[in-house]
Amino acid sequence: MQLNRRLILEKHTPETFNAPDAAVFDLPEKVLQFGTGVLLRGLPDFYIDKANKQHVFNGRVVVIKSTGEDVGEFTKQDGLYTQCVKGIVDGKDIEEYIINAAISKVLAAQQSWHEIMQYAESAAMQIIISNTTEVGIELKEDDDINAAPPQSFPGKLLAFLYKRFQHFNGSPESGIVIIPTELITDNGKKLKKIVLQLAAINKLDTAFVEWLDTANDFCDSLVDRIVPGALKKQNQLAFEQKAGYKDTLTIMSEPYSLWAIESSSERTKEILSFYTTDKSVIITPDINKYRELKLRLLNATHTFSCALAYLAGFDLVYESMREEAICNFIKKLMTEEIADCIIDETITRADTASFAANVIDRFCNAYIEHKWLSISMNYTAKIKMRCLPLILSYYKKTGKVPSYMSAGFAAYILFTKPVEIIDGVYYGRSQNRKYKIDDPDAALFYSYWQNDSADTVAQKILSNESLWDIDLTSIPGFAALVQYFLQQFNRSEFKYVITRLSYGGKVSNEA
Repeated sequence: MQLNRRLILEKHTPETFNAPDAAVFDLPEKVLQFGTGVLLRGLPDFYIDKANKQHVFNGRVVVIKSTGEDVGEFTKQDGLYTQCVKGIVDGKDIEEYIINAAISKVLAAQQSWHEIMQYAESAAMQIIISNTTEVGIELKEDDDINAAPPQSFPGKLLAFLYKRFQHFNGSPESGIVIIPTELITDNGKKLKKIVLQLAAINKLDTAFVEWLDTANDFCDSLVDRIVPGALKKQNQLAFEQKAGYKDTLTIMSEPYSLWAIESSSERTKEILSFYTTDKSVIITPDINKYRELKLRLLNATHTFSCALAYLAGFDLVYESMREEAICNFIKKLMTEEIADCIIDETITRADTASFAANVIDRFCNAYIEHKWLSISMNYTAKIKMRCLPLILSYYKKTGKVPSYMSAGFAAYILFTKPVEIIDGVYYGRSQNRKYKIDDPDAALFYSYWQNDSADTVAQKILSNESLWDIDLTSIPGFAALVQYFLQQFNRSEFKYVITRLSYGGKVSNEA
């Protein structure tokens, strides 16, 4: 049997699968969603489905497929899909199955633009969500908003809003809550700016521009959930045997989730009523707190740790967390160094402790096959954006050099040591394993390592202001400690050095 509306109505689904009741199929369509990707289905649509099952939001999602025309899988299953939630919460394994009924229908923009535009005239339609990747929120000055459809997402959005303005005669109540989830800072502000620019390019009337600016709430948002997508073939077969039905749209996600939405509007909070059913949906006038926690405690921890873990012999994040010394290193990095850098009037010690505990659970999740090599892509840029501010902040606050961060920086220098070039691609080597150095600065590092010692290479990298916009040797003691760890890594196995560091407390270059 195939998962579809009939299966639900005839109650052929396991009781443990949190299936919707029949009434959900009659709920009004309140959300227009640009994107069919697994992140949207695993996060915003997850919250909407949860709220509908608690009779709170009471609205469904119309999904727009911007690329390609094939929506057959969604049509065949009446928009239904199973979400498998697997992972670790508070150190305990959990496994949950949810039949998600948030999606009413999926329409291809190329085929069904006229039908899509009809939703601009619907009083029930109140929310637009997008995830069109980072390049989706870009200005295309030659975009024709009268095309069917316009080329870009901002062009499509402008065309939709202009028709809505015309239909409702510019009433303030017809304004939409617009929430981009693309992983760029100030995504809502950037999208609004582009839409206003397109309105000017298309010489749309001033009354519309005023309505666009004042009646619609473009919300910055931050999403955080790992949604790997489809199950592996053997896992899918096991799932279908357990479920008793076939589902070609099954997705898997980790338990942790966060959707921070920036808005000061009470009307927006009322419209986004699904936030009341899950504490992981946060509507707040300023989401910077949540962005900083994620960027530093999750992303920077990844970046500081990836070379250490990979050079110690681990390919996957969860595998390395089974090594007690690495797990301990990561915990101390977060709680004893990074946390001290970001605690301020908005971020408390309790905030960092809670977030760090969640990060450990997420890193330990064996269902998420997160590769350290994937984290190492554009390594230098990530060090500069995510990690360097922490090193500077730690020294400013304490007058000391951070040991765990310094060890991570030393491992980064060693990891980005090219030993071979094949067809213009640089490769490093560790424990008889060759790996690709996916970093735009690999050629520079190759030139450094040709004739110089590790100490000299470290000095050159640290003092290169074109890399960091600052001479890092100007931080007293930092270069010496990085060089010390480089020497230790060259003399001993990585696991041994990490063990000494994580269990022996702080170390210095005199150790």
